[in-house]
Amino acid sequence: MNFINWLYLGTGIGLGIGFCKLFLQSSKSTPTPSPSAPQQAETQLLQQLKQSQLAYEMAQEMSQFQAGFLARTSHELRSPLNGLIGLHQLILNDLCENPAEEREFVGQAYERSLKLLKMMDEILSVARTEHGTNKLDIQPIQLIQVLQEVHKLTHMLAANRNYPLTVTLPEPEIYVLADMRWLRQILLNLVDTTISQMEEGSICLSTHILPINNCIHICLDIPSHAVIWSERIDLIESKESPEQENTNLSSEMKLLLNQKLLEVMAGKLEIVPSPITQEVTQNWTRLQISMPLVPQGGIKN
Repeated sequence: MNFINWLYLGTGIGLGIGFCKLFLQSSKSTPTPSPSAPQQAETQLLQQLKQSQLAYEMAQEMSQFQAGFLARTSHELRSPLNGLIGLHQLILNDLCENPAEEREFVGQAYERSLKLLKMMDEILSVARTEHGTNKLDIQPIQLIQVLQEVHKLTHMLAANRNYPLTVTLPEPEIYVLADMRWLRQILLNLVDTTISQMEEGSICLSTHILPINNCIHICLDIPSHAVIWSERIDLIESKESPEQENTNLSSEMKLLLNQKLLEVMAGKLEIVPSPITQEVTQNWTRLQISMPLVPQGGIKN
């Protein structure tokens, strides 16, 4: 083997060793896939599926709620309309004994028309608020002030019926974001409706802060037999005679209106089981209102 051949052989070996070193260095610098990468991908996928399922369930519940609201609205308005139709049928069919009785029926129809108009105004007021036509005055309000006013306006009604009403007031520095007038009205409706439905027992109004969610629960613990549940969607199929008509909004309708108003204020109304404690001596159910808290640093005196 001559000198040229030896030179070629040495050059080839040197290039081979150089390429091997470069390959080893590049393989070391390239990150190897972590064994936990497939597990992380699977966890993220499960979380996305869970969020999608939750969003679907919320949309389904909202759809059912809207359908129930429309059915209840139709039911509420049809009842007084039946009374008006019955009175006009008596007049048109000449079933009145004399002009005085006919005039009396006309007067009754007029009074029921005014009450029906009032019912429609209450429903439309909430609908306009939900749509944004009626603007709410959302601002930080002191929660203890609202609960004190509610207690002042309802404790005599409860006492007259011998139902103990206990109100546990929050700390003065607790503020919530809400419309003062509507939040007070919602709480009054809930307490008044409970008292009207009760047969025995007591009522307890309290608050519980959830720092993690930055919200507060306003809880009304009431006897389970006095709970007003959401109405069925098939109410539109029900029928009532004019003698059974109601010229005021029912408790179920007020509950639905309260739910809608709280949603506009970023709140929520739920019916949940009351926590079991040693102090509980009756079968309680909790009406729970969730409202957003105002950070203490955001309150300006």
